[in-house]
Order: sequence, then C-alpha cells, then structure tokens
Amino acid sequence: MWTLLCPECRVALQGASCPDCNREYQQVDGIWHMMTDAQMQHYAQFIADYETVRGGEGRANVDTAWYRALPFIAPEQPFYSDWRIRAVSYRALVQRAIASLESRGPLHIIDLGAGNGWLSHRLAERGHTLAAVDVLHNHWDGLGAAQHYPLDFTRIQAPFDCLPLADAQADVVIYNGAFHYATDYVVALREALRVLKPNGHVMIMDSPMYRYAASGQQMVRERMAHFEQQHGTRSDSLPFQNFLTHDLLDEIGEAAGLSWRLHTPFYGVKWALRPIRARLRGHREPARFHIIVGERNS
Repeated sequence: MWTLLCPECRVALQGASCPDCNREYQQVDGIWHMMTDAQMQHYAQFIADYETVRGGEGRANVDTAWYRALPFIAPEQPFYSDWRIRAVSYRALVQRAIASLESRGPLHIIDLGAGNGWLSHRLAERGHTLAAVDVLHNHWDGLGAAQHYPLDFTRIQAPFDCLPLADAQADVVIYNGAFHYATDYVVALREALRVLKPNGHVMIMDSPMYRYAASGQQMVRERMAHFEQQHGTRSDSLPFQNFLTHDLLDEIGEAAGLSWRLHTPFYGVKWALRPIRARLRGHREPARFHIIVGERNS
C-alpha cells in the first residue's frame, strides 16, 4: 500500500526491517513508530507541552461517537466552535480541491499533522488510500485516536520534514492545520514534493494567514502568554514558523518551485466582519484561513 523508508538510512524497508542497517521498526496498536532516537529527543519537549495544553483543555474527555462525527459535531458537543471552522474548511477542501482530482480514481493521500485522524477517516470514506502522519500517538488527540473509526488507514509516527516514505507515491499531500508547525517552510515543501507523483498536489488548510507579519507575531505572543497562564507552559520549545503571510507564501512557493491557488471558505457573516471590528477597536488583524493548493511549476 505504502512503501516505508528507514528513517536512519533512507532505504526502503523489507517488511519491518531495514536491509541496510538491520533495524526493526514496530507497528504498535496499528501505528508505525518511525522516529529516530534523535528525532524523539528533538520533539520530546514539544510533545510534552502540546499534550499538557490539549489535555488541560479537556480534549481527552470525549467518546467514540464524537470522533466519528468529526468535523460535523453538534453545537452542544465539546469544542464545537473549533470544529465548526474545520467543517467549513473540510467542505471547501473537498469541493474546491479534492473532487476535481477524483476522476482519476482513488487517490493516494498523505495527511500531515493528522492528529486524531479525522481527515484521514473522512477521505478514506470517499474511497481514497490514506497515510496519516504525526509526531503525536496518544489515544485521545494523536494517532491512537483512530481506534474510534470504523475504517482503517496507515498511521505513521514521524515528523513531516523527514518522511519515512519512498519517493513519488502520493497524489496529494495535505498539511492538515499543521503547515505552521514547520520550522522551515521550504524544507517541509521539498519533502512533500519528494513523496508526490510528478502531477501531484500540495494542499494547506487551516494555517493562519495575515497581511502583515507583525500581526502574526503579535498572535504568537498572545498565544504563548495564554498558554503560560492557563497551562504553565509557553509551548515554544521549537522555532515553528507559526503563521503565513501572502508575501511569505509567494517566497516559499518560488523557492520550492510551486505555483499557488487560494480558495477562501465562507465561515459566516460574523467571521467575515472580524477584520472590520478589529480595526474599529484598534486590535491586530485576525487570522484568515484559506485552502491553498500548490502545483509544480512547468
């Protein structure tokens, strides 16, 4: 289904073994654990901080029915305001980016920053072959949460800037609310392009975008202060990029050899009026979210 690479040697595995270094990789509870010792050490504090914040928000206290409904949960259910946005984004992703590719037949799609696997589950329902990739593997907010879904898909614990996947396997690579967690956007995109087929597409959804970098920087300061006050950690152990601007998107597209198309979902009138309210109140501009589709320059 998917050809895995040894993350140390970058050689295709034979079964669960690397023919070059003889390392064995384990699939535990359906998850391929494909991070090197150095990668685990690099991400250890981030994982601990992230789980502290998410656990403190109560995200472990949900049931199977909640997971299976994602992203279309009811208003009375936990975290509805978050998932209402993601539901609109998902519909826009399918209608404006995925549906036009489905005439090719079932797609091979890599879901980067897959979290609890909701997007992989939804796209698997549409008949596609999924690889869900994340550094988190807990059973409530990470890859282990896929135990709640009726459909199976490949789950891989790995960072998305060093994918343990062989070249040219995917039709689509989707950064699922995760692109802003890259420490280097160009490095991340080049890795996505490596695993894409020549006519494949990169898609970015639910990453915050601003007109001005100063607005994004202010957002990061506000978020870190909130996390520290509420959860005792600033969650800033790694130098993530955290946001996009239109100028930055153009720059990284040129560096990676990609052309972009932006689709802007409609999240409702109140959402559309947020920039006006922010200006009137003297606040920073609010983030915007787009479905961003990249194709290789010809």
